[in-house]
Amino acid sequence: MNGPAAGPGPSGPTAVLVIAKEPVPGRVKTRLTPPYTPAEAAQLAWAALYDTLQAVRAMPARRRVVVLDGRPGTWLPAGFEVRSQCAGGLDERLAAAFAESAGPTLLIGMDTPQVSPQLLAPALELHAWRDCDAWFGPAEDGGFWALGLAVPDPRLLRGVPMSTPHTGASQRARLTAAGLRVRDLPPLRDVDTAADAGRVAAAAPGGRFAATLARLTPAAGR
Repeated sequence: MNGPAAGPGPSGPTAVLVIAKEPVPGRVKTRLTPPYTPAEAAQLAWAALYDTLQAVRAMPARRRVVVLDGRPGTWLPAGFEVRSQCAGGLDERLAAAFAESAGPTLLIGMDTPQVSPQLLAPALELHAWRDCDAWFGPAEDGGFWALGLAVPDPRLLRGVPMSTPHTGASQRARLTAAGLRVRDLPPLRDVDTAADAGRVAAAAPGGRFAATLARLTPAAGR
């Protein structure tokens, strides 16, 4: 279990956006039910979001923004701005998030609670954008967990097919086709299913997600 939250990390050259959904039962992590109940799935979503925001909070960033579907709650730590997600498909929502940002911007999701300051460091350090136009973090399910753009251009995301086994490859191809110099972050596993949750918790056993999963798993009969 993580201890009390420290203050936000120092400033850096990059704005960090976290695309997130309010952890409301029945609206988040629906693929975890069964074996978990909607309320338990929401607790896991809350824990995943907590761990993600703590990692971002510890890193140098020019701005820290939660791009939110829903309303902010007690899970939101100090040091974050909140913007509402726009309507439309995921490609439109991601594109709009970048459109509202200026300067180097890194966007990550809330489905990879194993993310750490060490994993994010290459894309957030002072010289992260030297000879680099984009950072790309592939997900093991074929999607992507992170996307950074030196110049936030929403056209680089609109029309990319989302939630397919080839989403990550399509998005990365869009970047290279635009002539961008792309650097890669390590691949991570999204938490979609109960099996994913177990593997992610094992990868980050000290996080709130792992502690929450350990507390709920006996009740779920696993």
